[in-house]
Amino acid sequence: MTPTTTDNLIPAPQVCERYGRNERTLDRWLKDQGLGFPRPTYIKNRRYFREAELIAWERSQASKVRAA
Repeated sequence: MTPTTTDNLIPAPQVCERYGRNERTLDRWLKDQGLGFPRPTYIKNRRYFREAELIAWERSQASKVRAA
């Protein structure tokens, strides 16, 4: 079985690069429950994010911008 691109786990530093933000901002996003940023999976004390959840979050943010 071959995983799709949405099954990928992306490390936190790459998530920061993806959004042009630093890890402190990522921490704030995770604390803000109203923002709905995806929760990380921890592997050996490192944070990884599921690509499918990031894509879904991006789409939800884009729809909020269009609605405003």
